[in-house]
Amino acid sequence: MRSIRNNETPGHPLTSQRQLLLSLMRDTGEHMDAKELYQRALTNGASISLATVYRCLHLFKELGLVDEIWLGQTRCYYEIKKSARHQHLVCRGCGKVIEFESPLISKLTHKLQHEKGFKVTKAELHFEGYCQQCQHKDN
Repeated sequence: MRSIRNNETPGHPLTSQRQLLLSLMRDTGEHMDAKELYQRALTNGASISLATVYRCLHLFKELGLVDEIWLGQTRCYYEIKKSARHQHLVCRGCGKVIEFESPLISKLTHKLQHEKGFKVTKAELHFEGYCQQCQHKDN
């Protein structure tokens, strides 16, 4: 994973806004969309625009610091890049995103590569439904 330090990434100085956004993402460990990250930055007293948040997220993605994940057709989440492959459960009630790992995904990927002669470079899978809290709200 690349760093966004001044001496390691020429042309991309570590501004206070970039540092704050990265810190917020690391500290929360949650999946956030740009608007959620923007709101958290404002809550922390930052002087930042939503456009700047989008630009920073785009840069972080280019530098390999964050992953951009489309969960559903309309919502794009960002998370700090992790080495372990994982998948997501997305609550349709509250929007909570829960990570999980399954050896079945790796087995399926390996099988497809072997049987079809296709080199898989990325596999994304997410399930939509309702978390326990939202299920209890309906009762």
